[in-house]
Amino acid sequence: MASDLETRAKEAFIDDHFELAVDLYSQAIAMEPTNAELFADRAQANLKLNNFTEAVADANKAIELDPSMAKAYLRKGNACIKLEEYQTAKAALEEGASLAPGDARFTNLIKECDERLAVENAEPPKQSLEKPSTDGAISPASESTDKTVETTQDSKAVVSSAKPPKYRHEFYQKPEEAVVTIFAKGVQRSSVSVDFGEQILSVTIDVPGEDAYTFVPRLFGKIIPAKCKYEVLSTKIEIRLAKAEAIHWTSLEFSKDITVLQKINVTTVAQRPSYPSSKPGRVDWDSLEAQVKKEEKDEKLDGDAALNKFFRGIYQDADEDTRRAMKKSFVESNGTVLSTNWKEVGSKKVEGSPPEGMEVKKWEY
Repeated sequence: MASDLETRAKEAFIDDHFELAVDLYSQAIAMEPTNAELFADRAQANLKLNNFTEAVADANKAIELDPSMAKAYLRKGNACIKLEEYQTAKAALEEGASLAPGDARFTNLIKECDERLAVENAEPPKQSLEKPSTDGAISPASESTDKTVETTQDSKAVVSSAKPPKYRHEFYQKPEEAVVTIFAKGVQRSSVSVDFGEQILSVTIDVPGEDAYTFVPRLFGKIIPAKCKYEVLSTKIEIRLAKAEAIHWTSLEFSKDITVLQKINVTTVAQRPSYPSSKPGRVDWDSLEAQVKKEEKDEKLDGDAALNKFFRGIYQDADEDTRRAMKKSFVESNGTVLSTNWKEVGSKKVEGSPPEGMEVKKWEY
């Protein structure tokens, strides 16, 4: 009977056999799937095993079955603190505190959440943030048997299962949201429970007569719970997670090995392409032309080359009359005179004016 299994589970918990306790509670839950106490107690055993996401899922289920159970909120708060979900933890603890006035455990944990949130708001969040040490989760046997949840392992979300998951899931993303699809055909909306935290998603599909399916990943990045939503369709459950930051998620689930978050460029205004360098693999002619002009301008020459460059600059920037004067004087003087005054050279032939000691000589062909 379920009551016998529950008694054995509590004994195993007291003897620190937490894995056995989880197994016995699971067997009892299979026999009494609407017993909120069993889910709340299994949450505590999962906390001892550092199975924090499973603990959150069990606490959520207990709260769903019995919203007045204070210890379920306490255990959810404890688990969320371990997952660094301080805002979600605080909300659960405040709800629990309203159900158990005067319980100092809620007060202490809420204070810890406020301190952690203050640190997060004061500086960029660090993945190496010290794990909180908390006390006060109510024991399945009695409140006096509570033990401090150990923090010797990293609070990475671990979803352990002895067999493949019942439903397949996948996800895709946009700059502002991630969309998770769980392929569950013919599931009624009343059988689906979805809960959103700061960085955690909790999905439970409880079809009558079947084992409950639970999917509780710690997400790659933080989300905005109030803007998240889900829809139960005939062939799938579609969950839309509103990202707190427009970063690219390299995976759906959080990993301590991933420390660099890639910002997504959300600018959608198309820039005017430049000829014809806008296509990958082509020569950027615009930049090349600008570079050549700059090099020509900055080029340092000597002698005749420098003089020719100087005259080219004058000709390039001159008006039409000045150019006509330069052409006429240079040709008619056989390259010995270069005038820029059209009024002076326009009405007469320009005679040659060789340098001192030289004479103009006409070539005969």
